[in-house]
This record gives sequence, structure tokens and C-alpha cells, in this order.
Amino acid sequence: MRRPLLATLAAVLALPLLAGLTVAPAHAGAGVDVISRAVTFSVDNTNGTRVACTADGQVHTVHATLVGPRSEVLGASVDRINVLVHDTTTGGWFWQLPGHPAYDWASRLADAGETSLVLDRLGYDTSPLTDGNATCVGAQADMLHQVVEHLRSGHYVYADQPRAVPSAQHVVLQGHSVGAAIAQLEAATFDDVDGLVLMSWSDSGATQAAIDGVQRQSQACLQGADYAAFAPSGKQFRHLAFASAPAGVQRVAARLRNQDPCGDVLSLGSAYATSNALTHQIEAPTLLLYGSKDRLNDPSSKDRQRDAYKSGTPVTTTVFAGAGNALPLERTAPQTQARVIRWLAATLG
Repeated sequence: MRRPLLATLAAVLALPLLAGLTVAPAHAGAGVDVISRAVTFSVDNTNGTRVACTADGQVHTVHATLVGPRSEVLGASVDRINVLVHDTTTGGWFWQLPGHPAYDWASRLADAGETSLVLDRLGYDTSPLTDGNATCVGAQADMLHQVVEHLRSGHYVYADQPRAVPSAQHVVLQGHSVGAAIAQLEAATFDDVDGLVLMSWSDSGATQAAIDGVQRQSQACLQGADYAAFAPSGKQFRHLAFASAPAGVQRVAARLRNQDPCGDVLSLGSAYATSNALTHQIEAPTLLLYGSKDRLNDPSSKDRQRDAYKSGTPVTTTVFAGAGNALPLERTAPQTQARVIRWLAATLG
């Protein structure tokens, strides 16, 4: 675990502030006491990016879970926090799949000493939005930027009691699919993160299956819906998301899948175009991860994505044989976890 002496000292100093707070235990690996804590952020639903879309401009509360070694979650300062940004259709549960500890991405990273923030984006699960047309992809990136700022300043609160929370010295964004696009857009627009881990995303490689799903959603949204499903049936969701995940993992994920805010759906086209235009501006070290059997990304797109960054940006690409789109939930998840942990240590220290 990074800087154990400093982390332990910070935890001791913070104990008087944290007395009486309820801490939820998470699955822990050997030698690491992993805990989780619900937190909330106050964010403005505004769009400060170049994506052509509008949001309601109102203040909203976004809910998340801080997961990591006890000394960091209860400390005053954390060397690094990884913000986990989910795709459309999924939610924060994607990074903490209930009932399957081997596929609990956040806790497995915590076993290696990493602290993560599992975010429910606005419009999903614990961060509800009544009008799904009141936000958009550009606003999602802007709100993610606000979360990054709040993590650095410690300007957020525990959900149960508003006490002192740890601030982050460094922030890494880890995103999956459209969540990766949002993370990439945030980094290109605001240039405020120390690294990017982008899973199953390319600016120009959507397959026909992906396009068809968005077109179905868009049609429902244009007919007046607030929310629409990318994959209407559990069977269809499982077909598109997975290639090797255990049946039990697939069943839980299919049961938890979400419909998507129509504002996000209808701004995806502009977000794609903007991402294409801005990728070359990213300076943060970037790790691109793909599955060889991803049904939503064209196999050749990984090379185009790698080449889209500026020549001075460190970009690493890894492809996992036999894996589908939902990399953290595929049978190769342990290898994916290990790859990310090695990259974080080697690239960012």
C-alpha cells in the first residue's frame, strides 16, 4: 500500500472526527483492511464542454461510494483516488457487483492499496433525475470535472454525517464504454486529471449493433420518453455486453441494468464528434483496454484510437483474448485488474 506511514498518521489524526460514524466493511485481501463509505457531492448540472447540448442548470446531489484501505478512506488525505465512471445502461453497481466478490472491481483495486470513488452519474440509481431530458453527455463531463475538483479540495461529505473527508493529491479517471467517453471528454476539456484508464471505447469504432441500439433509444426519446433502454431485454443486454462472464454474473448485471436519460442518448452524436475533435489535446497518460470479442467496438478501432492522441502523450493498449465489452465482469477480470494495478504503479507511482 502506498505511503503506509503517512496514511496511518492521517487516519490517527482523523479519528476524533470520525468517532461514531458507521463504516461498511468490504471484502478485504490479505493484509489490507478494505472498507467502503457512502459520500455525496453537490454539483451544477451545466455543460461547459463543446458538446452541443443543454442541461437544466440546477444544483443536484450526486451519490457515490468511497472504497479503499481503511487508513485512506478514514484519513485526511489520499495520494490517489480512482474515479470509476460507468457506461450507459449500467450504474455504479458495475464496479461493485453484488454477490460476486471476484468481480467487485473497486474492492479488488483496494486490495492492492488503491482507493476508488464509485460514482452513480446523474440519472442513475442513487443519483435520480426526474426529467431524463434535463441533462446530457456534455453536462455529465462537466459534473465529473466538478467531482474531480471536489475530491482535490475535500469539498464533499459522508452521506450519513457531514464530517471531514479525505482530499486527493492525484485523481485518475477509469471509465467504461460511454463512461470512458465522458472521462476522455472531461480530461480533454479541463486538463485536470493525472491519468486515464479507458475501457471498451473508441471515438470512431462503433459496430452496427451499437448504432442500432442507440437508434432504438433515440426513437423512443424523440417520441416523448424521459428514459430509454439500449438493450430492452435481458437476453439482448447479455449478448451485447458479455462474451465470457459466468452465468451468475450475467444474470445479476441484467437484473440491475438501467434505462438511460434521454438527454444523454440524444447528445451522443455530438459527443462522438467532439471527442474525435479533442482527443489529440489529452496530455494525461492513458491506458486503453479492449476485449477481443467486443460486440460494440470494431476490432480495428483500437489502433485508430491509440493514434488519435498527441505524439507526446503516453498511451498503452492492451487487448484481452476472449473478453467482451464488459471487461470488469468478464472471466478475464482478474487479468484486467492486474493490468490496471501494474499500469498505475509503473506510470503514476
